[in-house]
Amino acid sequence: MLSNFLYFLIALVIYTSSELFETVKNIDNIVVFNTLMVTIVFAVVCHFAFKRLGKKAFENPYANIDHLINNYISRFSVIALVIFAVNIYGFKLNLLFSGIRIFDSLPTLEAIIFLGLFLFYLIIIWNAAYDVQKRYFAGKVSKKNFIISNVSFSLPALLPWFCLSLIADILGFLPWQPAKSFLQTPAGEIGYIALFLVAIAVFGPVLIKKLWNCKPLEPGLARARIESVCKKAGVKYSNILKWELFGGTMITAGVMGLVGRFRYILVTPALLNSLNDDELDAVMLHEIGHVQKHHMLFYLFFFAGFISCNFVFFEPIMLLLYIIEPVYALFEFVGVEKNTALPILISTTLIGFFILYFRFMFGFFMRNFERQADLHVYSFTNDAAPLISTFYKIASLSRQSIDNPNWHHYSIGQRVRFLERCQRTPALIQAHHLKVKKLIIGYFVLVFILFGFGYSINFGMAKDRFDNFIAENILFQQLDVDTQNSDLYAIVGDYYYNKKNYKKAIESYENVLGVDPENVHALNNLSWLFSTCPESEFRNGKKALEYAKMALAQKREAFVLDTYAEALFINNDIEMAVSTAKEALNRSIDKKEYYKTQLQRFEKLLNP
Repeated sequence: MLSNFLYFLIALVIYTSSELFETVKNIDNIVVFNTLMVTIVFAVVCHFAFKRLGKKAFENPYANIDHLINNYISRFSVIALVIFAVNIYGFKLNLLFSGIRIFDSLPTLEAIIFLGLFLFYLIIIWNAAYDVQKRYFAGKVSKKNFIISNVSFSLPALLPWFCLSLIADILGFLPWQPAKSFLQTPAGEIGYIALFLVAIAVFGPVLIKKLWNCKPLEPGLARARIESVCKKAGVKYSNILKWELFGGTMITAGVMGLVGRFRYILVTPALLNSLNDDELDAVMLHEIGHVQKHHMLFYLFFFAGFISCNFVFFEPIMLLLYIIEPVYALFEFVGVEKNTALPILISTTLIGFFILYFRFMFGFFMRNFERQADLHVYSFTNDAAPLISTFYKIASLSRQSIDNPNWHHYSIGQRVRFLERCQRTPALIQAHHLKVKKLIIGYFVLVFILFGFGYSINFGMAKDRFDNFIAENILFQQLDVDTQNSDLYAIVGDYYYNKKNYKKAIESYENVLGVDPENVHALNNLSWLFSTCPESEFRNGKKALEYAKMALAQKREAFVLDTYAEALFINNDIEMAVSTAKEALNRSIDKKEYYKTQLQRFEKLLNP
């Protein structure tokens, strides 16, 4: 089920990154027809695929095909993401409401509609999967309840984005410009997002429990038992809630909330009906382990780390992707131009980074946190048998193999075997806790280094160096494309001049003159270089005067006259240099002090 979280977040990335693609002024009505046809084909394929799987289950009633069902759902969910991307990137369906005032004023509203389209694709999958999936529930679940449970369980993934985006829309209506200007600065954006993350982490569980329609667990033996375990462990909570997930047939429990006042313990009816007292205690100790090992706080930090790195690296990565010329050559080979290939690269990079971070890094920590929560039973008892028997019951009642893999926690078999090893060798318990601590420290060190590096090249000391690197690559790529563009050669000359590579600068300016012999920029800069170069081997009075006269013949302005004065000076014509410097001062509009200083320098040499 947690995979649905990931699918929704990827869909969100696809939608938000659509702004990178070239927009069109008018949307063709054919795109609606195309979307409809693709949706129908997708629904038909899903129906027959799961019907075929159901036939296989009917022919082999004792065969365990739960893993096949999950694989089918995963694959069709990925296909749904691809179709959604085609609708957004290819058909540009998100422009359907372009120009409508309410959607322009509240972009979040438009985003909800299109994310609803992706949700519709998932509903098609769940609807098709129900008939074969229902055989693996511990009790009866109607199709309606099955679909609603999937939807309600998945929507909290979008809750932070929804609140953040909606607040941003509302802030856009604020008349107070200083506040709006501050929020557009790096410090303002970081502060705003950090404050929001803390708020959603603290108060989010209140909204989620309403979204999941959780009710307080009735007074009785089960509630009294849970309250007793929590009291013994010293865990504060707001309430114990009955979690009617999939009609209450799922054998599971959960805990949510960073702060005791807004923390909720969740239990499903099937869990309460299936476990004995010791097993219920073990499950509660597992959930308490998440609280006392601060896993939810670390999850918050992991989200913050992702947002922080995305914040500082988004623009640099876009620029780096722009200069990877060999990749664009491949795109051109298949007929895709650079202005289309670039947003494809950016969006796929964003999605790829997102998947790598949450599917692998986040999943890696989740698996180790789950194992750490399993081990928490050893803090209160020397026997993990009740928790082990609980795992076997879950596998049996849900008719799944104990070795079914999962990206966010180890398989039941792996968890049981590890608990048994720890019972035989207690030193493994502390070894795992130490391992998790080292992993967390390593994560924070890595994120701190990455954020510092990203901030430096985006806003800090390394920004100029990085910008120059990007500009250099872009410039030379453009030069390869447009070899006859004299202005580009002139900019290349300026680049080498600033880098103090005077030989290359001279070559570049001379290339300009080869294309455009009357280019004032190149003539003037060559003359200045030959007159004033700090490296004497590149000074050449004759060439300096020659190029200065040619530039002056094209444009008699202050900066050209100033260069001509320097050329006269290096040729020992001081009197003419003074006269030219006076004219430059008289013609100058700005930089008066500079031209005055130049004149005084020449006059001192004329009258020592």
